[in-house]
Amino acid sequence: MRIAPAVTCLALALLPHLPSATSACADSPLRINEIMAGPARDWDGSGTFSSRDDEWVEVMNTGAAPLNLSSFLVTDGDTIPRYAFSGTLAAGGRLVIYGKTSLDWERATSHPAFGLSLANTGDSVLLWQVTGPDTVLVDQCKYLSHEAAADRAIGRHPDGSGDWVLFDALNPYTGTTPPQGNGCAPSPGGMNVCGETPTRTVTWGGVKSMYR
Repeated sequence: MRIAPAVTCLALALLPHLPSATSACADSPLRINEIMAGPARDWDGSGTFSSRDDEWVEVMNTGAAPLNLSSFLVTDGDTIPRYAFSGTLAAGGRLVIYGKTSLDWERATSHPAFGLSLANTGDSVLLWQVTGPDTVLVDQCKYLSHEAAADRAIGRHPDGSGDWVLFDALNPYTGTTPPQGNGCAPSPGGMNVCGETPTRTVTWGGVKSMYR
């Protein structure tokens, strides 16, 4: 199932891990933009591959002004907080949360330390905003097992507002379950390009790290 840009609400009963969570919906320029649930290489650039640490979720500020991130947090389908944001994200900016980033935050805040904990059999990524006494859902993506296979990413195309598509250049998908692969590469921190000429400058070391 793909979640279009419109926001879908969850019932309060589904949110036992979020204090004061409500079924209200909120509109926000911060969107989930790309997800890697099944890494098979060193995506975070640490020099060592870890199936936990190299998972990643990319968010994007689709608004026209800088956005204060301090009220946002991300969970998996169990609605367990995996990372609370901080700082400011520029208009059109992207931010990647790796599994190691999540793990460090969990340890620092005394949460159960598992990283992003994105299941390879299918799961959900949910983006929440704390607004006063309420915690409301602002975006979500539910993915299937073939979208979580090794080094496949799912992302919006075009960025921020498009449909969810499968970026499978590193592990081509030949099955029939939608979404079909588009033959394009995952792009943490960069534009979700497929057939277009990217405007992002990439170092040779960055290119080598993607294909080694």
